[in-house]
Order: sequence, then C-alpha cells, then structure tokens
Amino acid sequence: MKFIKTTAAILIASLMGVAAMAQKINSTQVPAAVKSAFAKAYPSVKTIKWEKEKGDFEAGFKQGNNEMSAVFKADGAQVESEMEINAATLPATIIVYVKQHYKGAVIKEAAKITKANGEVNYEAEVKGNDLLFDSAGKFIKVAKD
Repeated sequence: MKFIKTTAAILIASLMGVAAMAQKINSTQVPAAVKSAFAKAYPSVKTIKWEKEKGDFEAGFKQGNNEMSAVFKADGAQVESEMEINAATLPATIIVYVKQHYKGAVIKEAAKITKANGEVNYEAEVKGNDLLFDSAGKFIKVAKD
C-alpha cells in the first residue's frame, strides 16, 4: 500500500511539473488581441510558433537572420522581446562571471531581452541553467522556465 501511495505522489508531482512548463499551442488558441499586437509589432513576420507559459503567450519567430521571441499578456500588452545573440557579444562582465562561477563551462546560448519599459537584460545558458544579468552585466538570478 505504501508503494502505491508513493508511486501516486511521484506521478502527481511529475504531472504538475509538466503542466508548469511552456505548452505549444495552435494559433487558434491565441487571443485576437495578442495576434493583433504581434502583427502590429512585427508586420513582416508570417511564421510563428506559439506557446503558453504562466498565462502569457509567447511567439517564437525569425526576423531577418535573428531567432526571436515576444511575450504578450492575454490583453495584447507586450511584456518583452528576446533576441538570440552570439555569446561573444555579451558584455565582458558576463563572460567573466561565467568563467568564475562555472569553471570550464561554455555558454551554450545567449540572448538580449528587452522589457516593455525599455529595460535590457541578458540571458546566458550555462550547464542547463538560464543566468540573467542586467544591461551592465551584473548577475540578477538563475531563471526558471
């Protein structure tokens, strides 16, 4: 009986973890306000991959040669945009931080995040962790997706 309870608890915990992660959705599940706001902000983009994460809607797309994403609230308000960048173009303080705190690790991916208010942050993926930094390269936190 104890085995069944333990197994059930693990199963429930696993399902809750999966539900908390981003979920790919069809464009028909995206509110009209979000689609309209996206089209206004990115008029030349035609191919969009939508995900729902923590109640927000994230559009993944390519603009020119840049891999990008944009996050919107259900009412169409844009929260932020993210553009993939070459890790070598990160502020030097970020590269130094990674070398000091993750010895021998490589920055797998890097991105420039621009919040709706104009604030810029950087993200560096290191050893499966998304590290967030401010515009000057000061460490903020490890982000959970």
